[in-house]
Amino acid sequence: MNTFNIHYYIVFIILSITVQIQSQICEKTAQYGQCSTNNACGCFHILGADDGAGICGFLWPICSRLVPCNSSDNSCLQSNTICVQHPQCDDRPLCYPVTMMKENICPPMIININSKWKQNAITIAGGNGQGSELNQLNQPYGMYVDNDDQCIYIADGGNHRIVRWEFDAANGQIVAGGNGMGSAINQLNYPMDAILDREKKHLIICDYGNMRVVRWSRQNSQDQQILIPFIGCWGLAMDNNGDLYISDMERHQVRRWQEGDREGTIVAGGNGQGNQFNQLSNPTYIFVDEYYSIYVADTRNNRVMKWMKNAAEGIRIAPTQVPEENPGSMVGPTGVIVDHMGNIYVSNMGSHQITRWSPDEMEGAPVVGKKEDGSGSTQLSYSYDLSFDRYGNLYVVDTENNRIQKFIINLD
Repeated sequence: MNTFNIHYYIVFIILSITVQIQSQICEKTAQYGQCSTNNACGCFHILGADDGAGICGFLWPICSRLVPCNSSDNSCLQSNTICVQHPQCDDRPLCYPVTMMKENICPPMIININSKWKQNAITIAGGNGQGSELNQLNQPYGMYVDNDDQCIYIADGGNHRIVRWEFDAANGQIVAGGNGMGSAINQLNYPMDAILDREKKHLIICDYGNMRVVRWSRQNSQDQQILIPFIGCWGLAMDNNGDLYISDMERHQVRRWQEGDREGTIVAGGNGQGNQFNQLSNPTYIFVDEYYSIYVADTRNNRVMKWMKNAAEGIRIAPTQVPEENPGSMVGPTGVIVDHMGNIYVSNMGSHQITRWSPDEMEGAPVVGKKEDGSGSTQLSYSYDLSFDRYGNLYVVDTENNRIQKFIINLD
């Protein structure tokens, strides 16, 4: 098949897909790369496409249910299926069900370089003063937004518990800890972060005060396990393979833990405390993209570092250079998230704003919050962790105000 025919065939397939399903076509995207606001979706390449062209679908179908494509023309005899590459299941192209590619499962990306957020936030958790009642929080630090269940999990540090808070609910529900500060298996001590595992069967918690990472079953409240002892854990992230990444604030490094690991693998830092590009200094929250690059809030070094997969040292990406006229352009970064265009969103202790750092920019642009701290709907006070939901809304842990703020994306 000559080049023209291959190109025509790919264009025909893409047009056919567009007609068959309401789905986002992904272009110039890595295999399984981010293509949706739902992190459970990724780009499946189309056979013969050399520019990363593909379709956006649910990443974890049951492999045994996928039938190989027709070897002669890569067609699918089954109705409502499309031929894609899926090497994690089979080296051969496979017929993938279009029902797993629809927009209700894999909503298209919303955020772009011109995106803005409404400045008046909605308080979706806490905001009723500092306390331990179920409608209160006490020094929250990390959070996990669960788009499927329409709720958030909050590391409620000062209450030594993890709280599940449904969207629009008046109260939260204790799902881990809440038995006083302590080191017993059913206790927590200043948890800093919490996420769900890939199957969403367990909570994984940075139990910072106890220097450990623990796992709590969502089905059985009596089922707890110490996953990793003796670690100054602060932030957690998980990649598309289900590998766990942990920032170790005390050892100035980030480790990746795969199933069966005993020690984990250092993927950022690990060369002592310092400000060289192969070092970190008290890293806090982290973010992992679809290429397995790790973004680290390198707090004491006043920078955000990007460590690409298997890299020996990181790249300073915010700020890319420290301007002489404004050496304090970033002071004490804590939270970091990255959109699909590579823009970096940072919370930092030196200001009470969330800033966006576009590639190669020396200065961050304010996104939400004011320069002065406060408790109004447009203000923040020492914000920590950040997250987007699948609709592009921005969530901020407003620590000193003991609340979680939701800033609605402006679609006007």
